[in-house]
Amino acid sequence: MPCDRLEKALSLELDELGETGTLKGAESVVTRVIPADGERGPRFQLAGDTETQYLRMNSNSYLGLSFRQELIEGEEEAARRFGTGPGAVRFISGTYQAHVDLEDRLAAFHERQAGMVFSSAYATTMGVLPALITADTAVISDALNHSCIINAMRLSRPGVKHVYDHLDLGHLEEKLESAAGTCRRAVVVTDGIFSMRGDWAPLPEIMELARAYDARFEENVVVVVDDSHGVGAFGETGRGTEEFTGTDQVDLLVATLGKAFGVNGGYVVGGKTVIDYLREKSAFYIYSNPITPAEASAALRALELVDSSQGLELLGHLRAMTARFEQGLVNLGFETIPGEHPVVPLMVRDTARTSSLVEHLMNHGVLATGLNFPVVPKGDEEIRFQVSADHTPYDIDYALGVLESFADR
Repeated sequence: MPCDRLEKALSLELDELGETGTLKGAESVVTRVIPADGERGPRFQLAGDTETQYLRMNSNSYLGLSFRQELIEGEEEAARRFGTGPGAVRFISGTYQAHVDLEDRLAAFHERQAGMVFSSAYATTMGVLPALITADTAVISDALNHSCIINAMRLSRPGVKHVYDHLDLGHLEEKLESAAGTCRRAVVVTDGIFSMRGDWAPLPEIMELARAYDARFEENVVVVVDDSHGVGAFGETGRGTEEFTGTDQVDLLVATLGKAFGVNGGYVVGGKTVIDYLREKSAFYIYSNPITPAEASAALRALELVDSSQGLELLGHLRAMTARFEQGLVNLGFETIPGEHPVVPLMVRDTARTSSLVEHLMNHGVLATGLNFPVVPKGDEEIRFQVSADHTPYDIDYALGVLESFADR
């Protein structure tokens, strides 16, 4: 049956996205990775361009681990032993020893009782929150939380939903006070690192507020943090926003294996009873294949590397390159949001200028991501640079030179 009327409606929507400047359009396709050489870090070639070697500053691979030989060997060895896919969901026959070992190691890394691996961090949040949120639950969420949290709240249909202003503790307390006595359970949920700006949640203060209101909810105030951009890239030993802010452990911590750890998949760590419950109730875990045994083995190698002297060296280099780039932006007169996280935003605050600067960067061999409304609020248009431990001083100075040439123009 032809879908001509549907296609016409969808085409009009695509045209509208193009007119408003929010159409993502064709994706860049990486055709070749050129290994680091001398003073230069890795470079990338894209389909349709056989000449340019691009410096990638729009990757979540904060430690550059996906190119490490230890991870590649771990994944290849497990693929030869167990094949390329798990063959089933976990509760049927898709659980392999590599999955169990990884979950145990993740729990130990975060000093929790138990851990649980999902197919992605997005799936983790979508699987965790609906399983814990009932019609008698109040959910309280930061206004700039990630899409996965927003969609998980929609799927959950909580009894009460509150959104507090970004990082505004006074507003969070108002929402807790408003929810007290209306529901048996409260869930306070926030990103650890906010991926658009590189700023972080004040977890010690959030935990203090949650504990202050805990007795007013029959089934507790539960704090859930998605620290996918923090774990592995933030904190002295890569434990993320908890470590950086010096907070006590949050109740449930969600993170990813697909960013700083350089592999694929997501996970949650927490108390054993909660994790056992999630294995029985989380639809995104029960009805979806896990990451492959090979990916789990590579992730285990990544954890071991991060939790070693080599990991400390990588994290130290990452902090140094982040500081070098951030200070370079300031020296050139650009506006940024100071912070130690390797997401370094260049605040442009204008859609046309943001697009022009992204084009200029690409024309000079630098890949960076422009963020315009409605991805960010009007007036907050920016270019999100992401520094990696793969970057060298030469790379950072090259990118700054390209930015300087745009400013001069």
